[in-house]
Amino acid sequence: MGGLKEDINIRIEENIKTDLPKLYKVLLHNDHYTTMDFVVYILQSVFNKSHDEAVRIMLKVHHEGIGVAGLYIRSIAETKVATVHKLAKDNGFPLRCSISPE
Repeated sequence: MGGLKEDINIRIEENIKTDLPKLYKVLLHNDHYTTMDFVVYILQSVFNKSHDEAVRIMLKVHHEGIGVAGLYIRSIAETKVATVHKLAKDNGFPLRCSISPE
C-alpha cells in the first residue's frame, strides 16, 4: 500500500562507547611560609575535605613536599588552582598549587 516498505531494518549500535573526560590531580606544594592551619582551611573550603582528611593531606605536603588535594576534570582543576592562588595571595601566603594528568 502506498509504496511503504514494512521491513525497514534499523541498526542500533549496542556498544556505544563514551569516553570519560581525562582527570587531573590538583597538587599542593610545600613552602616555608604558609601555615599548616591555612593549608587545612584551603583543603576544607576549596576541596571540601573533612577536617581529618585535610590534616592528613596537609601533613603529607609538609613532610613530602607535595600532596594531592583532589582529582577533577581539567576545567574544574584549573578553577581550583586559581581559587587557591587567590585565597593565598589575599591572605599573604605564597602557597602554590598545580595540576598534573592522572
